[in-house]
This record gives sequence, structure tokens and C-alpha cells, in this order.
Amino acid sequence: MTTPLRTRIMLADDHALVRSGIRLILDSEPDLEVVEEAGDGIEAVEIALRGTVDLAILDVSMPGRTGLQVAREITRRRPEIRILLLSMHENEQYLFEALKAGAAGYVLKSAANRDLVDACRGAMLGRPFLYPKALQALTKELLDDARAGGSLPRDVLTAREQEVVKQIAEGLTTDEIAVQLVISPHTVERHRSNALEKLGLRNRVELARYAIRRGLVEP
Repeated sequence: MTTPLRTRIMLADDHALVRSGIRLILDSEPDLEVVEEAGDGIEAVEIALRGTVDLAILDVSMPGRTGLQVAREITRRRPEIRILLLSMHENEQYLFEALKAGAAGYVLKSAANRDLVDACRGAMLGRPFLYPKALQALTKELLDDARAGGSLPRDVLTAREQEVVKQIAEGLTTDEIAVQLVISPHTVERHRSNALEKLGLRNRVELARYAIRRGLVEP
């Protein structure tokens, strides 16, 4: 997916004041623009299906449909749209459900003025965003699962695919990986797609989890 020069954003939150504040943060950036707003989950899905946005920022708790339900629907019907979940809760269950729903990140409202712009840019570059405690929770889940004897995906990746997965987990973009490995961006994307297919995974976040569990990167 080519990153647009100006990311078109849908902001979905049932509080108009919250939307207004977040819009001020995003619209002040030259590469970000809120072009659509939704006050509930049903409206958010309707807007997303029009295909007029590149990124959806969804409040976890909305009337009609929750942000998690909206994320699942968008992922199923418009997989090219990147998704961020926005919440006032440091809740591990919300975090894990957001990742399962296909979200590229989970941002706390209390830190939106600090984290949201970076999270938006990261989502468009394929870099998952997690606040520090969320990353700790994710790592703990993986370690607990390993101690309990949880099975790991069978290692079927080639050496080059492992290199690409490792660098994806470290947050590098496709172009950066191409430079590091002295291959074309197209080849990087081919290795990424092959790895996803072989491992039965869906996105970069799941590849990052795989890399941690396999010891390709340090948690």
C-alpha cells in the first residue's frame, strides 16, 4: 500500500468535544487531515464503506456499535483502511481485542496530544503503535503462553523471510528494509506476503508477535 501525501482520516467518537480536540491536533499536521466524522459506530461503518478515507480512528466505547465491532467490520470489508483504536482505558482485554480486530494501534485519550500523530503516521507506514504499558502486557502474554507450553507457529520461513519479519518487528518501513537488505521494496513486500501466508497471520502486528515469540527480536 502506497502511503498518501496527505492521509484522509475518519474520526469516530460519540463526544463532539473530544472529536473537536482531536481534530485540532491532527489538522495542524501537514500530512494529516480529518475529512469525516462519525458520532456512533453505525455511522462510522457507513462512512468507511464509501472508500473516502485512508485511516479510521475509532473510540472503543461508542453507541450503535463499539469501536471493536466497527474495526472488525472495516477489516473484513475494507481491509485497505488502516485502523487505530482510541480509549480512555488501560485495559489489556481491549488491547488484545483491538489487535485481533486488525487495528494498527491502541492509543490512550489521556496521551492523544503526545502519541496520536505518531500513531497515525506509523499506521500508514505499517508500524504498529502500542503505548508502553500495552507493550509490556503483550510481552507478558507471550511469555506466560510460552511458560504454559503454548505452541508456536511452525517455523517454515526462509532465512530471508525471517530477516524481513525481524525488521518489520523492529518498526522499519518497507523502503528502510529494502535499503538494509539491498533488495527492492517490491521484493520486501513479496517476502512479507509469503511470511503472512505461511504462518497464517494477517498483519504486521501479528508478525511482530511471532518475531518476539521466536526470539527474532528482543521484547
